[in-house]
Amino acid sequence: QVQFVESGGDSVQPGGSLRLSCVASGSIPSTYSMGWYRQAPGKEREMVAIITNGGRTKYSNSVQGRFSISRDNAKNTLYLQMNSLKPEDTAVYYCNGPVIWPTGSPVGSWGQGTQVTVSS
Repeated sequence: QVQFVESGGDSVQPGGSLRLSCVASGSIPSTYSMGWYRQAPGKEREMVAIITNGGRTKYSNSVQGRFSISRDNAKNTLYLQMNSLKPEDTAVYYCNGPVIWPTGSPVGSWGQGTQVTVSS
């Protein structure tokens, strides 16, 4: 099974930006849909954004218009550009694949995640 390593998390002020990366240990079949998820303290893990092999995207209502998901199959890498960050975006962010389109249900294994903290 493909393993994922997430990176790019940091502590930023509200309104700031971050770009997360997720590198797969093996080749991700280009047919896979992929996704980003997050888990805040005391809350369940939730879908943030998913992307099909063809580049179709879907976002949660809470990040729509602020976050952008993209993928580079040649580099086995998934990205999440996060702009206009809010304190409620604070969470550990994970990637996963394959995921079921359009529900976003993850099927792959979970990595360690990367911590994003938004605070003034």
